Amino acid sequence: MLAALLAGGDPLLSGKIDIGVFLIVCLKTFVTFAVLMVAVLFMVWFERKVISDMQNRIGPNRAGPWGLLQTLADGIKLFFKEDLLPERADRRIYRLAPYLSAVPAFLSFAIVPIGGTVSVFGHQTRMQLADPPVGILFLLAMSSVAVYGVMLAGWSSGSKYPLLGSVRASAQMVSYEAALGLIVATVVLVSGSLYTSDIVASQSGSIVNWHIIRLGVLPFFLFLIAATAELNRPPFDLVEAEQELVGGFHTEYSSIRFALFFLAEFMNTVTMSAVIVTLFLGGPSAPFGIGENIGGFFGDWLLPIFWFVAKLFLFLFTYVWFRATLPRLRYDQLMDLGWKALIPASLAWLLVIAAITIERTYLLIAFPVLLLCAAMLYRSLALGKATVQEEDLHA
Repeated sequence: MLAALLAGGDPLLSGKIDIGVFLIVCLKTFVTFAVLMVAVLFMVWFERKVISDMQNRIGPNRAGPWGLLQTLADGIKLFFKEDLLPERADRRIYRLAPYLSAVPAFLSFAIVPIGGTVSVFGHQTRMQLADPPVGILFLLAMSSVAVYGVMLAGWSSGSKYPLLGSVRASAQMVSYEAALGLIVATVVLVSGSLYTSDIVASQSGSIVNWHIIRLGVLPFFLFLIAATAELNRPPFDLVEAEQELVGGFHTEYSSIRFALFFLAEFMNTVTMSAVIVTLFLGGPSAPFGIGENIGGFFGDWLLPIFWFVAKLFLFLFTYVWFRATLPRLRYDQLMDLGWKALIPASLAWLLVIAAITIERTYLLIAFPVLLLCAAMLYRSLALGKATVQEEDLHA
């Protein structure tokens, strides 16, 4: 029973677990970690280069060809800098917090399918580190654990500015997780499974099967906005509003512990981009079924990885584009967008998809109810705004 639970959708763990299976799992863990680290190094360099091009600057060009080794040089520099410990800090929590931010980012990437089932040393296994039965719920759980790393980092520093930054960051992440969860529920409702491999399989065959089209495009954009806020990426980077918080929750951190927060931020960007590809763009599936009948090393290994990396690159570029062009929101705008727009829209679309899935005639009931709820929400927000304006005038 335990073996079946651990196996999930991976045929590698469905049979007898011997030393060969154990070594393959270790190999997959090492490769996944190495690929993610290289992706993070590339992402930091890529972001600097793209923004410099958009701003008519040169960007990194000294360390290595085209500045490719600049990120590695920065990592080495941070590793050898002095590791400071504030006098009023809670020593154990202060040292634990960076790992609570970095480790969930790696564990979230572990459930992302990069390809289909392949043969490794005579064993059939999926091209992903783990495929548990609650894969997509595991993703939401890891994003929730990351909140503790941010909150504990600010609280344990023993300073007011990091505490304010951690409170702001925690409120932002928790607020947008609600919208993320509702949109993920919509995807699960259509695919009929919590396995990430099944979610990808339900989108195979043609581009019209991708969830971005099957769900009506809107959940995709809602998820992209909520994920951007969850990652504290611009224009939602209020966690590091330097003019207000002197750097945010990691103000008191230096050396390798600060590098772990820096690593977690970019690792989360790569991971969330991979999750968006998995949920909405078919993962490693080819558009229009291109090359699906091709077997061998090219069809089973290279082609799925190529399509996955191409889609991943698209979202990494999108996040850099956001950073280079969009101004930062005010905090009240940030919270209004999450609670007053994204959550109601995500809940409404979930009800619409549920009505279509169960019985299309239910839409005749769902739409009037949703319109009534939208009108009531708009009316309540208008009354609240009017009340605040009156109080400001009297004050």
